Amino acid sequence: MIRPLAADDVATVVAIADAAWRDIYAMFRRTYGEALFAALVPDAATAKGDQVRRTCEAHPERVFVCEEAGQCVGFVTFRLNEEGRIGEIGNNGVALAWRSRGVGQQMYAAVLDHMRAAGMRFAKVHTGLDESHAPAQRAYERAGFDIQHQDVNYFMEL
Repeated sequence: MIRPLAADDVATVVAIADAAWRDIYAMFRRTYGEALFAALVPDAATAKGDQVRRTCEAHPERVFVCEEAGQCVGFVTFRLNEEGRIGEIGNNGVALAWRSRGVGQQMYAAVLDHMRAAGMRFAKVHTGLDESHAPAQRAYERAGFDIQHQDVNYFMEL
């Protein structure tokens, strides 16, 4: 069941976010090296969860959760740009034990329906092109995202 965020979901959503970004942060650490990674992500164990918590607290109306067997097993954040009529999926994740069971697809379908009902004309989602983001890439393509633009972030040590 997909539903709006409830206050008692926040701790679980934060834990799901932190767990979901472990592999991504490990890849960033390998790619960037310790010094740059530390500058970008001060505490890899809690950084994504803290970011998601701030969204939950500031904009709970922009968070949906998936509830299965009475527990929160996934979340998706989103924004609506009414001027451009573009909805954007933000941070999202599924609890490890519930991955590959269609939870992400349920959440994307619900948030895309919400975007359509709110008058959005387009939907957007951002993900990385590396192997740690490959599951997300496949999930977004299964959900129907089919227009793609790639970009590159460059860094250098000064």
